Amino acid sequence: MDRQELAGFLRGRRERITPADVGLPAGPRRRTPGLRREEVAQLAFISTEYYTRLEQARGPRPSREVLAGLARALRLSDAERDHLHHLAGAPPGPPAGPSCEVPHSILDLLRRLPHTAAVVLSATYEVIAWNDLAAALLEDFSPLSRRERNLLRRAYLTPPSRERPLYDPFDAEAFARAAARRLRATAARYPDDPEVTTLVGDLLSGSAKFARLWAAHDVRPEPTLLKTVNHPLIGPITLNCDLLDITEQNQQVVLYTVEPGSPAEQALRLLSVIGTQRMDVPG
Repeated sequence: MDRQELAGFLRGRRERITPADVGLPAGPRRRTPGLRREEVAQLAFISTEYYTRLEQARGPRPSREVLAGLARALRLSDAERDHLHHLAGAPPGPPAGPSCEVPHSILDLLRRLPHTAAVVLSATYEVIAWNDLAAALLEDFSPLSRRERNLLRRAYLTPPSRERPLYDPFDAEAFARAAARRLRATAARYPDDPEVTTLVGDLLSGSAKFARLWAAHDVRPEPTLLKTVNHPLIGPITLNCDLLDITEQNQQVVLYTVEPGSPAEQALRLLSVIGTQRMDVPG
């Protein structure tokens, strides 16, 4: 175990993460860049005193469970997770939980698709990246917490918003079924991840519909070829829906496209100009 290198690595990764990255409020009088030590400890499910000792190079060797919690709290990539394990003197094993680290090539792809709305979903259906057109078409995810960006929670635990539903009622049922089936496979792949088990537990206790689907043990999602978005300013827009798997990250890129020359194409072009501004609010 290299205590000095481990301390520096933890401190450097903590300082690069903003509170918004992990769904925490920034709050006033934040003196340090990135997260506070107590915030990392809370996210990693360890005591603040223990985490502080690690950053001060005087802590004991962390267990694999602690390392998994730190990797999750600090949003480490697979390479960084492996490095953390080597510094702690514990050879890395398979990933403990779903990755929220989106490859830079995928982020660049989203920026290079100005006429395609695109989002990246984690294995738990958290929206972890999106482009400007997706924000205008679906919702501006940037001010939302991680919990609020989870589409499974939105589908099963959040009452539909009259102001701006994510999808119209015709698509909601199909999406909910497909998402529940994919989560079944995710839970099998990451049986020890606390975020996955908490999500499943919340859905089972909060939604009888989800509980029925979960009891069926289906893991093969139904393909979704079309998606209708009921936009509050433009109205219903029917789009092609394609999924690209990022296998090594266990993530999906969802691409929403339209037929050239169709009314939907005109609607998307208008949305690219309007952006996320609210034209229905005076002032």
